Amino acid sequence: MPAITVTIRDVDDARARIADVAHTTPLWPSVALSEQTGSEVLLKCENLQRTGSFKVRGAANMLALQSPLPSGVVAASAGNHAQGVALAARGHGLPAIVVMPRGLPLAKQRAVLEYGAEIELVDGGLWPAQERARVIAVERGYLYMPPFDDPAVIAGQGTVALEVLEQCPQVDTVLVPAGGGGLLAGVALALKARRPAARVIGVQARAMPGIIASRAEGRPVRAPVAHTIADGVAVAGPSALTLALIERFVDDVIAVSEEEIARAIVFLVERSRLVTEGAGALGVAALLARRVEARGPTVAVLSGGNIDVTQLGRLMERGLLAAGRLRELTIAAADMPGELAMATAAAAAAGANVIGVEHDLVPADLPIGVVRITLRVEVAGAEGFAALVDRMLADGFVRGTVTELATRTAATYPE
Repeated sequence: MPAITVTIRDVDDARARIADVAHTTPLWPSVALSEQTGSEVLLKCENLQRTGSFKVRGAANMLALQSPLPSGVVAASAGNHAQGVALAARGHGLPAIVVMPRGLPLAKQRAVLEYGAEIELVDGGLWPAQERARVIAVERGYLYMPPFDDPAVIAGQGTVALEVLEQCPQVDTVLVPAGGGGLLAGVALALKARRPAARVIGVQARAMPGIIASRAEGRPVRAPVAHTIADGVAVAGPSALTLALIERFVDDVIAVSEEEIARAIVFLVERSRLVTEGAGALGVAALLARRVEARGPTVAVLSGGNIDVTQLGRLMERGLLAAGRLRELTIAAADMPGELAMATAAAAAAGANVIGVEHDLVPADLPIGVVRITLRVEVAGAEGFAALVDRMLADGFVRGTVTELATRTAATYPE
C-alpha cells in the first residue's frame, strides 16, 4: 500500500479554499427512518449541492491548487464528476472536455453541456473513458482531473465530514456511498481525525463491488463492468491511494441489491420529499434492508440527486414492485358482460387502486368462452394484497385451477 498522503490539515485547507464554490448542505432528520431503525437518522443532503452532488468539492479543490493554471482540463466521469469539473473550469475561464461512458442518463449529459464543457462518449464503461481522457490530456496539454485518485480530490470530498461534525457533533455512524472510494476515503479520514469513536461504513452497489473485492484481495482489483441503477458508483474499483485510506480509516464496506436501491429511492421521495439518484440512495438502502444496525445518531450521505426524470419514473415503479406495493392478479372469467366490473368493484372495495387492465379475449390455454383478465393494482404491501384476495373471495370468486382466482362461472369450465 502507498504512503498516506492526505491529512486532516489538507481537508481543513480545502474547506477554506472551496468555500465560495461548494455550499454547506443541510443535515435533515428523517423521522421515518428513525422510527424504523430505532435510532436517530439524519440525511446529509449532497443531492442539494451545486451541480447536484458532492463531486464539485474535490474538483474545485484540485483546480484551485494548480499554479499556474493549465490551458484546459479533461476528465472521465459517469456524470457527477463531469459536472463538478465543468463548473470548476468555468469559474477559472478554462475549456473542459469530459469523456463519458455511452448510455448514461441524458440529464447528466445535458447538465455537463450547460456548464460549458465538451463531451466525448465512449463504449465500455468508466475504465475506457479514463484511458481516453488521459490520451486527450497528452494530446492537448490539458490537466487530467481524476474522479477520485488524487490527494486534492480526496481532501475536497472530505469536507463533507467537517460539516457533518459541526451539524451533529455526537454522530455515531456515517454511511457513505462508494465506487472508486474518493468520498469514502475523505470522509473517513476527516471523521476519524476529529471523532475516532465514530463508525464509517461504505455502501456499494452489489452489481459492482470493487472496493469489497479489493479489501478481500488486499490490493486494488477491478470488478467486471455491470449495469446498475447506481450509475454514479459504477466504478471498477478503488485506486491504491483510496484503498489504503479505506483500509486504515473505514470500519466496514457492505453492498446492497438493485431492488433495495430502488426501494430506497421511492422511500426518500415519499417520506422525505428528497430526490436522489441510485448512488445517492445507497446509505438509506442499507438501513432499510437492515444491512447495518443504526446505533446512536446515524448519518446517511445522499451523495447525489442527478437522475433523469424518465429514469426516475421507472425506478419508482421498480421500487414499488420491490416493496410489494405493485402487484398483478390474474382471473379466468366467463366471456359475458359484468365479469370485469365484478373484479374491479372487488378491488375498489378492498382499497386497491387498479392502474392497468389486460383483457385477453382469446387465450389459447383456456377453454372457449373463458377470458383472462389481469389486473395491475397498487396495494399497501403484502397485507393489502391479501386483503384484496380475501375481498374477491368474499364477493363470490373462488380459487381456480387454471389461474389463482376464477369467477364461479369460469370455474365450472373444465381445463
